[in-house]
Amino acid sequence: MYIDSHCHLDRIDLTPYDNDIAKAIAAANDRGVDRMLCVGIDMENAEAVIEIARSNAGVYASVGVHPMDVKDQLADMAVLEQLASADEVVAIGETGLDYYYSKEAAELQQQSFREHLGLSAKLKKPLIVHTRDAREDTIQIIKAEGDTSVGGVLHCFTESWEMAKQALELNYYISFSGIVTFKNASELREVAKQVPLDRLLIETDSPYLAPVPYRGKKNEPKYVVEVAQCIAELRDLSVEEVARQTTDNFEQLFLSGKWW
Repeated sequence: MYIDSHCHLDRIDLTPYDNDIAKAIAAANDRGVDRMLCVGIDMENAEAVIEIARSNAGVYASVGVHPMDVKDQLADMAVLEQLASADEVVAIGETGLDYYYSKEAAELQQQSFREHLGLSAKLKKPLIVHTRDAREDTIQIIKAEGDTSVGGVLHCFTESWEMAKQALELNYYISFSGIVTFKNASELREVAKQVPLDRLLIETDSPYLAPVPYRGKKNEPKYVVEVAQCIAELRDLSVEEVARQTTDNFEQLFLSGKWW
């Protein structure tokens, strides 16, 4: 049993599935991927990801505003709170900081990030964090504004072991995507070897970042199996052990204390 802890089901290519999202989910189920977290990136797709979760067994949702979608005006947090209160929503985000593409918007991104952290603490739902080229600010803002009893995850992790250690101390999980399978990701693979197994998650971030041997193709949840296989090889574990532990971790972070 595998989980895809971060995917964008509203954006995947449904052409091979007769434009039927249920068939794409079934294709993942056929490979043993029976739980998926469909992640929101802006106010416009929040209702869509909630409806996908509501309509498909084993699919959960998050709502939030991606740092690259932070514009001149910040999201209405009262509206976001209402959306985030839906039963299907198990996390807040994705949010965070991206200075690689949008450093000129750093101040607005930071404000948005703080507001998402506040909502996470208020609703007791963990935070999904996107971070790129913003290591120091990401950790400092989590330290200042976050609730360590709630925690969260640094998703699609591509940063240093030093940053990972700091995040782990703040009760955050570290999630690896198909990037960990790329030939040029040797440093990231070293990080993946060191993250405690009980704090590690796997994801596709589909439709982006398809793992080897599908790199360059459109990604989808069924390919999270290749991420698990890579982690298993790195850590000299069976893929079954990686699947079991990351599923347990997903449940602990996102579903612990919930009725489902």
